[in-house]
Amino acid sequence: MAKVVAFNGSPRKDGNTSILIGHIFEELENEGIATELVQVGKKKIRPCTACMKCFENKDGHCVFDDDIVNGCIDKMVEADGIILGSPVYFLDVTPEMKALIDRAGFVSMANGGLYQRRAGMAVTAVRRSGASRTIDTMLHFLLVGGMVVPGFPVIGVGREIGDVNRDEEGIGRARDAGKNMAWLIKATEKARKS
Repeated sequence: MAKVVAFNGSPRKDGNTSILIGHIFEELENEGIATELVQVGKKKIRPCTACMKCFENKDGHCVFDDDIVNGCIDKMVEADGIILGSPVYFLDVTPEMKALIDRAGFVSMANGGLYQRRAGMAVTAVRRSGASRTIDTMLHFLLVGGMVVPGFPVIGVGREIGDVNRDEEGIGRARDAGKNMAWLIKATEKARKS
């Protein structure tokens, strides 16, 4: 069974970013695709030190194994689709999301592109400004990793938990993202079988 894993960089486990991801998941699940949400925000994740050990070891993991990053990398490798979600924090992704992106991205490059040809999507919840920069940071990870982004990234507007539910356009984009990811994953599966 195909699977999509999402990484929620928000420290608010059930906040607006999670709500947007949930709308994507609903559409994926309607198409028979399994989903998993990994809470990254509020976890202690060490930043990349550019030690380059991943290029020496080439074992598909970061040399630092005292946080959740290697487990996240394993989930990315096993998934057919990857969603990155982060609220806007000082006009960009949360520090936990940035640390995950840096380390998982380096490991992927060191091992020949671990996430190539997967469906990818970026999701952000914003109060006022910084959405473009936040989406851009996550899209760089997806695109540099050789993933395919099927449609416009998801931006939802809201500050307090649940506010994003009043953003009809944002919810619509999340639902479209789920449908587009499902279509791409199924098309890719079909192509592999032929």
